[in-house]
Amino acid sequence: MISRQLLRTSTRALRSAGAAIPRQTPSAAATATALLHTQPPRANPPNNNKKGSAPTPGAFARTDDSITVEYPEEGELPSSVPVTGRGGLHMKRTLASFSLEGKVGVVTGGARGLGLVMGQGMVISGANLAIVDMNKEEAEKQAGELVEVFRRENPGSSRVPKVTAHYADVSDADSVQACIAEIIKEHGKIDNLVTSAGFTENYNAVDYPIDRMRKLWAVNVDGTYLFAVTIAKHLMERKAQGSMVFIGSMSGSIVNVPQPQAPYNSAKAAVRHMAASLAVEWAHAGIRVNCISPGYMLTALTEKILDDNPDLKKQWTSLIPQGKMGQPVDLMGPVTFLLSDASQYVTGADLRVDGGYTVT
Repeated sequence: MISRQLLRTSTRALRSAGAAIPRQTPSAAATATALLHTQPPRANPPNNNKKGSAPTPGAFARTDDSITVEYPEEGELPSSVPVTGRGGLHMKRTLASFSLEGKVGVVTGGARGLGLVMGQGMVISGANLAIVDMNKEEAEKQAGELVEVFRRENPGSSRVPKVTAHYADVSDADSVQACIAEIIKEHGKIDNLVTSAGFTENYNAVDYPIDRMRKLWAVNVDGTYLFAVTIAKHLMERKAQGSMVFIGSMSGSIVNVPQPQAPYNSAKAAVRHMAASLAVEWAHAGIRVNCISPGYMLTALTEKILDDNPDLKKQWTSLIPQGKMGQPVDLMGPVTFLLSDASQYVTGADLRVDGGYTVT
């Protein structure tokens, strides 16, 4: 009998035929920002097939060592803008259990990208919000923008959400403690947490510097754990229920191709299983912990990379059944659902928002 894994590999190979990434020299813009550069492949065997012949067996199911993506410095990160047109409180009728009225939410990595949009989803759903980020100036700017968008889209509302900005190095326990104490002083309590702080880099494993590996794990894994346990203590002291959503990645369940990223994949697998483990450990206290695992999302940073490498986007989308990458706004609904009472019997789950990528 043909194994499921063999069928999966064969299907992806057929879908990807003609979408392999040519070895390219990066553009000047990519080199200047250090977002993406190429280097000679170390171990990939050459494809000596003649034109028109079948591709090398396994070629479309392997990583490509020539792809290297470095996470940019803080000053090189593109800014994000809040979503407009979705903030009206009474645009559509829906279940009252989806409301976050009276709740205080915290989102780490909330000044940009996915974190900003998920934080906005919490605000639209009625919560007050604390944005946590390494760049407090950017967080303060976005806090003001979220309130302004809310006012503009809800002109008759008697209630305006409270949105505050806070600094934290999520990988440092003392910094996390100080940040959460500041949030509690400002808002009086914390009910919900979304851990969106994290980053990825693409390197072949044997060349990835160990200091970068440690930093990647410190932000993605340690940062999630430190915020979760500190807020769990606060909830237990209050004898209050709460809900947490860890932002993982489909990379925590599958191996992405063609870009090599073993450290990131491993870190996100740890985040996913941490959510399940803490969900069991804290169920007695009424604290729910779930994970959202996004697929390929078109954030401002991702778009910057793909603009210089259109063949990479073609290969990614060729493996997505819906035929397109996700938008950050696609996470608004899932995060609101998992934080709200609409999911009160859901804990320890991993919700994959990936256009069907991981089920093919």
